[in-house]
Amino acid sequence: MPKIYNGDLTKMFDISGKKAMIFGGAGGFGKAIAEGYAANGCSVCISSRREEALKEACADIEKVAAPGVKVMYLAGDAGDEAFVKHCVDVVTGPEGLGGCDILVNAQGINKKMFSHDIDTDFFEKMLHTNITSLMLTCKYFGIWMKNNNLEGQEFVPVEAGQPNTNKGYGKIINFGSVRGIRAVANGGGGNVPYNTTKGAVEMLTKAFAADLRPNVQVNAIGPTITYTPMMVGILPPDENVRNGIAGSLPAQRIGYEIDVVGPAIFLASAASDMVTATTIYPDGGLVATS
Repeated sequence: MPKIYNGDLTKMFDISGKKAMIFGGAGGFGKAIAEGYAANGCSVCISSRREEALKEACADIEKVAAPGVKVMYLAGDAGDEAFVKHCVDVVTGPEGLGGCDILVNAQGINKKMFSHDIDTDFFEKMLHTNITSLMLTCKYFGIWMKNNNLEGQEFVPVEAGQPNTNKGYGKIINFGSVRGIRAVANGGGGNVPYNTTKGAVEMLTKAFAADLRPNVQVNAIGPTITYTPMMVGILPPDENVRNGIAGSLPAQRIGYEIDVVGPAIFLASAASDMVTATTIYPDGGLVATS
């Protein structure tokens, strides 16, 4: 039976007691979401390739975490299939979080390359990090959610080549971009590789939503240009100058990490049970007005 919320109306956005796996959680969007989840009572496991950065991020997350929240990390490459399987086993096991309700894919890399300068090796690296890793995490965590978060329903064995008819619940949140549906004007800004990978995230999200139906909702968040650690040194250091870049938008500013936390909490909560196969754009109005 597809889930329909019939609980306390003051608890629709409540994620306390939930368990989230967040790839790309050592910094930027992923860390901001991990802090938001932990502050609202959701236990989190963050992952990245950089163990020292993960240790520092966990310390910051623990500072804002609600009582009883578990914060842990797993270091590795989300594009490595064996590592993703390991993450599922650890996170859902007794030494991890004991289950998984929410998957966030905030990993990604970018390099500006005009068409005549595209480095094929780096382009393929972007495809692997920005798309293949999402396929792997959605596949294995999505399967686990569908087969295990059954809430009393009986498990139905899955046959090769046939749809999985189990109705376990879960929330998957992928990170796209406004550049997944809008190319950059006035020459493109060297965004052919980035636009390509983020456009693929849009369709990957829709396709997984169809595949994992009816109780695993798969959505994306598509930010505008945002002042993350990756953009320090690229965007102007002065806040007013930075915001001036987006002065023509309705919001009259660029994005900041906190702008994705609210949408991520909504998409992780029961309030979004009828929202799937879509993208929320915390973009200050860019998509609507460009």
